[in-house]
Parts: sequence; C-alpha cells; structure tokens
Amino acid sequence: MQDEYRTVARAGTHETEINRSRFLCALAPAATEQEAQEFVAAVRKEHADATHNCWAYVIGADASVQKASDDGEPGGTAGLPMLQMLLRRDMRYVVAVVTRYYGGVKLGAGGLIRAYGGAVGEALDAVGARTRRRYRLATVTVDHQRAGKVQNDLRSTGREVRDVRYGEAVTIEIALPDADVAAFRGWLADATAGTAVFELGGEAYGDV
Repeated sequence: MQDEYRTVARAGTHETEINRSRFLCALAPAATEQEAQEFVAAVRKEHADATHNCWAYVIGADASVQKASDDGEPGGTAGLPMLQMLLRRDMRYVVAVVTRYYGGVKLGAGGLIRAYGGAVGEALDAVGARTRRRYRLATVTVDHQRAGKVQNDLRSTGREVRDVRYGEAVTIEIALPDADVAAFRGWLADATAGTAVFELGGEAYGDV
C-alpha cells in the first residue's frame, strides 16, 4: 500500500472559454469506480444538451484503476489528456468530467488536447488538494481512573482519537503512523504504569 496519496479537497466546477467554446470541468473525490461512474452519469444528465461530456478518473492509492472517455471528440484528444493531467498532479480517488459547449471554431487535435488537459489543471487549482496518509488502527483499553488523562494526552499530542467506548473498562480507538507504533507502546506503558492493553488492528487512510 502507498504511504500517502493526494486527492481533491472537495467537489467543484471551473469554467473556461477557448475560441468561443465553453469548457466546464467538474471534479469530485470518488472512493470507488462505481462512485466515479455515478458522478459522470449525473454530470451527463445535467448537461444533456452539451456537445461533449468527456471524463477521466483515477481510483486507488496506487492508481490501479485509470479510465477515460473522449465522448465523440477525436480519439486521444480529450479523455487521455484529462487522465494525464490527473496523474501528473499525483491525484488519486478522483473523477473529472469536462463538458464542452461548441462555439463554432474548430480547435484541431493539438488545441483540443491543450483545452481538455488545461481545463482539468485549472479546476484542480481552483478546488485545491489534500493529502491523505496511511495509518494503523489500534485500540487502547484502560481503566476508568486513567482514561480521561490518556484521552487528553492523546489529543494534546495530535493523535487521532476515532472512537471511545465505555464498559467495564474504557476502549479508545486511535490511528497511528506505522513509524510511531513502537514509540507509542512505550509511551502508553509509562503513562498507565503498564496497565493499558494495546492492540493493533488494520490499516486506513486519514487526512494529514
């Protein structure tokens, strides 16, 4: 698994005009290929009267799924440059749809490639990016007496507390960078006089 990846900060749309043609680039984060396809379908429905709705998406922290469509533009002049711009910017789990309303002036293959790739680049600049890092999920089980201090210490040192459950003991779910696991074990033992139970779980991505 990749240690971290970049994706769009939010969904958004950016419009640009080139030789009287309007290019609207809609971007959105997409956790799965199905989400990406649903976003494409929604934009196509919204702009059913457009000349073209070309799209590209990259799914997976390692960019394992990459797909694109020219939607009637000459082959390789729309979807591929859009996809290449997403990859050049190291974007993952993202979908882009560029809607074109033809303005009467032909751009030629080179002009189309620059227009579609450029529309995605400008939209990425407009919506911004965020970095997500891989974390190990873990649970800390501690007695009620020490739980409050442990939680405060976790939050004050910037640890991500994902969940707290109260039962006979208090179970605190946290997320840690892999590199911090050994040091955290030592800190927890010191902080709780060795009474806390620490269990490692699976992996997940979280915002840096």
